[in-house]
Amino acid sequence: MSSRFDTSSVQHQQLKDAVVYLHDGGVVAYPTEAVWGLGCDPDNTEALERLVTLKARDPAKGLILIASRIEQFAPWLAGLDDTHLARLEASWPGPVSWLVPDNGRAHPLVRGEHESVALRVSDHPLVGALCDAFGGPLVSSSANRANEAPCLDAEEIRDVFGTHVLVVDGPLGGRTRPSEIRDLLTNDVLRD
Repeated sequence: MSSRFDTSSVQHQQLKDAVVYLHDGGVVAYPTEAVWGLGCDPDNTEALERLVTLKARDPAKGLILIASRIEQFAPWLAGLDDTHLARLEASWPGPVSWLVPDNGRAHPLVRGEHESVALRVSDHPLVGALCDAFGGPLVSSSANRANEAPCLDAEEIRDVFGTHVLVVDGPLGGRTRPSEIRDLLTNDVLRD
């Protein structure tokens, strides 16, 4: 496993276990920049259904994808012009999720009822290492049930989700709010 992030031997084993779990259709919990997230393989229908069910989330809302670097999003970005690609590159890695027109690559449960897919390149080292170990982007949704506050530590994850998720433990990234969401075509801010 090659990663541009340094991880301890404990985290290295957690990442290996998480990758196996993800490839088997499991849902993992991990710290992000501001809150804990739940993630799964963005192309695995059963995993996506499992995540939506665990959260009691309306599937029409769609889900965000995260990656460690923009290159991992190449299939989702195919067809964008240089101006739009430059806008993405200027903001990543960082706390901005972009709504990118779906070119047909996004799974229906990722896209939801929208014509776009939400993408973010994370600057959280553990998130980056997890995406690198998995070999590409992951779904990232706040670790909470619908209309409840997001979990802020591994113990809370275990209390809320029990054995239905695999926890990849580590520290939060120090931000106090979820990522900003912007529309790539209009540059409008949809969530500050």
